[in-house]
Amino acid sequence: MPIPTLLTLHKQSRVLEIAFDDESTFSLPFEFLRVYSPSAEVRGHGTGQEVLQTGKRDVEITAIQPVGNYAIQPYFSDGHDTGLYTWDYLHHLGANQATLWQDYLQRLAVAGLSGDAGRVSAPSFPQS
Repeated sequence: MPIPTLLTLHKQSRVLEIAFDDESTFSLPFEFLRVYSPSAEVRGHGTGQEVLQTGKRDVEITAIQPVGNYAIQPYFSDGHDTGLYTWDYLHHLGANQATLWQDYLQRLAVAGLSGDAGRVSAPSFPQS
């Protein structure tokens, strides 16, 4: 399991930058983190129970709390604060963010909400 070596919250650009000990670095937009929250509110309690998140384009992270030595709990400006983002999950999001973002946009389009994210294609996801 990769362990973070740096975690920086960029409030103005609404990006969480995270570097891991495997030398990978990811810039995770707040909106992306919010729509892929690992909480039951978003993921449901089983396959097929996921809840499509809409209207999260301008969401902000107002605070982050560490959870032991294995996760963080972000507090979002829309009141969402129940997702525990483990190091493994954050690394997974970073490593797969372009694909996951396209999947999200596709699910919005299927629901007739293609303009909800305010984008027509995946935002630039810098990584190394």
